[in-house]
Formats: sequence, structure tokens, C-alpha cells
Amino acid sequence: MTLDELNNLSSSDATHAFTQSCASRNWVQQMVAARPFANIEDLLNVSDRFWLGLSEADFLEAFEAHPLIGNVDSLRAKYAGTKTLAAGEQSSVAVASEKTLQDLADGNRIYLEKFGFIFIVFATGKSAEQMLSLLRERLPNDRQTEIKNAAEEQRKITVLRLRKLLGAADTKEDKKSMSQITTHILDTARGSPAAGVPVSLSLQVADAWQLLATGTTNSDGRVTDLLPEERILATGIYKMHFDTGAYFTQNEQAGFYPWVEVVFEINGGDSHYHIPLLLSPFGYSTYRGS
Repeated sequence: MTLDELNNLSSSDATHAFTQSCASRNWVQQMVAARPFANIEDLLNVSDRFWLGLSEADFLEAFEAHPLIGNVDSLRAKYAGTKTLAAGEQSSVAVASEKTLQDLADGNRIYLEKFGFIFIVFATGKSAEQMLSLLRERLPNDRQTEIKNAAEEQRKITVLRLRKLLGAADTKEDKKSMSQITTHILDTARGSPAAGVPVSLSLQVADAWQLLATGTTNSDGRVTDLLPEERILATGIYKMHFDTGAYFTQNEQAGFYPWVEVVFEINGGDSHYHIPLLLSPFGYSTYRGS
């Protein structure tokens, strides 16, 4: 979605869009009413101002929209403590120990019992061990301190979600904290971005491909992040599938390739992988971008 599209949505559609970023109804209502925004930075500044002006009840309403970490099984799924479970969510520490997972589950329960709301943290890019360390640091705090801490973490989460909603280029801080796979498709025959191309991302698991995420190129021919914010890239072989046949059909072009697949390997180290595609009806090329 572009900023112009967001500015011109109906009130009900804009309410739905903003609710995907933050579940506080007061914040959502103020953001809907504040349109139009001049640019993305204007939107983010207004968002921060409204958020910081909310009450504790508004903060708690936003916190309640986050899933509760209920037990070790849910944590094992999130941090991929086995070789096959939730492969798309594995991190560089995919073998988080059972003790770490148990301690994290226990800590979340204690936190909820003490403060009356769940542990909120900007979790993107953080391992189970890092999460446990942060949880232990915050557990001794009093409730008012934790309301402020959780509100700040929620603010950072909201900023990230708003940027994703609008397909905004990531700040340096964002790139350091999250793993990404992005793409940009240029139609070289038309000399313009290829909009509306369905794209999917899969991970090789044994002899099969496990679907991780899907997306569609925006008006600029981009998919800015194929992975949800909480997912971290595991070492492995990945495949990006471009439904070029659908694109050619919608543009009434005769194309030779019904689809294009790009297979690549991630060995850790970098946090951002950009896989562009230069496309024409009778040829294509790709490369590792930045």
C-alpha cells in the first residue's frame, strides 16, 4: 500500500489498516482522523505523538492483542528447538536448550502474574537466550516502570508495522534488527516496474520445499519483506517463485516463461537478502542485490 492509497481509504478501511499495526482503538481513531499525511516520516511522528498521549488503559488494550506465550511447546515452535518444527522461524540459535525454553515459559507466567499484562518486547532478531535475559532484567521492576517499558516496546513494534504496511525502505536500525528477503521486479520490455506479480518463498527441508511466505509486488514492483516480523532466517537453501505467467496474462503479453524460480543459499552473517528480477517476455536475469 502506498501512502497516497492510505490517505484516501474510507474511514472503515483505514481503521482496519491501522488496527493491523496497533490494537489501541483510541490510537487507531486518531490516526484515521489525522490523515492525510505528508510523507512517511510525518505519519511516524504523528503516530508517536498520539501513542505517548494515551492512557494506561489504552496501552493495555494494545498489549492484549499480542499472543500469550503459554508453554514450552509454543516457545519451541517459535524458536525451532527441533530440526523440523517451524523451520521458517529458525534463528542462528535454532537449538535453544530445553532449559532456556522452560525458563522463558516460567518467566512469562511470573511476569503476567506480577504485572497483569504479558511481557512486551520488540522481539525481531532476538534469540530465546536474549529474550530470557531481557525478561529477567525487567522482572524486578515495579508495575509503573513496566508499563512504560512495555509501551516503548509497543511503540517500536508499531513503527515497524507501519513501515511494512507502506512498503517503506528500512532504516539502518531496522536492518540491524531483522532478517529480510526482498525483491524488485523490473519489466525491461516495458521499461517499468512489474506490479502485481505473485511471489512465494520456500525453504528446502529434506527432499521437499516448505512454503514460508507469499506476497505480491506493489506499484513500484517491490515486495519489501516476504517474512513476518518475528521470523528469522535459518541457514539453508531457499527458493523464490515468481508467477510471471499471471503477470504477462494481466498485461496481455505473450510470455515464454509461465514462472521463474530462483534458488539461493543462506549461510548466516547478513541480515538482508535482496533478490531482484529483470524480466521480459522472452528472458530474465537475477543477481544478489543490496
